[in-house]
Amino acid sequence: MATQALASWALDLQYSNLTASVVDAAVKSVYNWAGCAIGGYAQSAPIVAQTTMGGAFGGPGTSSILASNDSTLVDAQIAALVNGIASHVDDYDDTHLETIIHPAGPVASALLAVSEWQGPVSGEDFLTAFVAGVEAECKLGLSVYPEHYDVGWHITSTTGSIGAAVAISKVLGLDLPQTRQAIGIASTQVIGMQEFFGSDTKSFHIGRAAQSGMMAALLAQGGYTSSLSALEAKYGWSHVVSTRENLIDTFATLGKTWEIEKNTFKPFPCGIVIHPTIDACIRLRTQALDRGLDISTIQSVNARVNPYVLTLTGKTDPQTGLEAKFSVYHAAAVGLLFGKATPTEFTDEVVLNETVISMRDKVKTTEDDSVPKAEVYLSAVFRDGTNLTEHVEHAVGSIENPLTIDQLRTKFMDQTSKVIGAARAQQAYDSFLGIANVSDVATIRSAFASNTSSGAGSDVAQYTSASTRSSGSAGKGLVFATITVFLVLNLF
Repeated sequence: MATQALASWALDLQYSNLTASVVDAAVKSVYNWAGCAIGGYAQSAPIVAQTTMGGAFGGPGTSSILASNDSTLVDAQIAALVNGIASHVDDYDDTHLETIIHPAGPVASALLAVSEWQGPVSGEDFLTAFVAGVEAECKLGLSVYPEHYDVGWHITSTTGSIGAAVAISKVLGLDLPQTRQAIGIASTQVIGMQEFFGSDTKSFHIGRAAQSGMMAALLAQGGYTSSLSALEAKYGWSHVVSTRENLIDTFATLGKTWEIEKNTFKPFPCGIVIHPTIDACIRLRTQALDRGLDISTIQSVNARVNPYVLTLTGKTDPQTGLEAKFSVYHAAAVGLLFGKATPTEFTDEVVLNETVISMRDKVKTTEDDSVPKAEVYLSAVFRDGTNLTEHVEHAVGSIENPLTIDQLRTKFMDQTSKVIGAARAQQAYDSFLGIANVSDVATIRSAFASNTSSGAGSDVAQYTSASTRSSGSAGKGLVFATITVFLVLNLF
């Protein structure tokens, strides 16, 4: 039975079973998640979630919001929700390319919250539970992909709640029957549809999956029942969410092939399928400048891509930064104009910039089934008649062309420094990089915390500034959120 097989494997998994390569992949996944969660807190979505839900439903503070100062503690469910949202809102997180799952967000967000609340949890135990959760997510994804994704599910959240439940069950020491019940409770909390891509609700999927997985494990620990065959039953998870499943064969590879070793890290904060286009545009820009060509004289651009690219990122006229993350046209424009695509290039201001709009309008696409999903053929015609081309087979950030350690560190520092300052960002990086060696992961947050009023004020200034530029701003609600965060940071 698939549910029992997953639960049994996860409970039996020990840190000593993890190869050096698996541990390395897990550590990278965790600190990349942390960087995204800290950087994403500059957006409105996690702040609105924290102030709205924390104020109405929050219990005693036990767990941290990674980007806040140390005086801000919330209950574990709110921490899982907010850190999950923050880690995904910029679309800058990790990607298991075979399933397009972003695995760290749901699992790590729940796991840190519970570890801080119910600890002490050692770094080794944290990483072991994290790997168990990520493997659960990705193996589930492989068993139903692509049919599950093709009908419109957001696969990160539909598998994420189960992955989080597996991780929390392990770290809390649940037995086999309890873990099977937790998997069942998590599996019935299916959440996330692609209709909401380009809105705050997309990142809510990840926060809610973390929260749901945590709740599932806690309820199972308390004696709650569900179904012991929740994944494989006729009316269970795999048959309801997909027209095809292959749980038995996929779960047979648990502990034999490690999906976390295939995890990749985004160089650009947008839909993964447009990374090749950005990479190609940056290369073409360099080629043009080397020839003395003026980028502003581009007359037309054509990107020949797999139709799948337009299915996911075909927004021709994005109006917000969040929408632009799913626009191959905007991605091409900023790659050509700026030679980069950082969170700054996906703000509302840049999206509505006339120069960017003008370049975006010059970008056309050609759908071609013969082009692999991860490739692009790009051409640009200049005013003087010059025609430049680029073909990207393996974009930066892919398995074949991964980010280097230095690039991952630069990404972490760029995201986090803008929110918590360079000194705290470096402390955060060092702390998460050494997570395997700590006796209590709860001490990691205090290693880069700030209790000073000046530090809190700096954070609030950052949040206030972010409210004027972040995507999907909530008007009066965002003003309320910013004021409330100010009070929380400065009065407690």
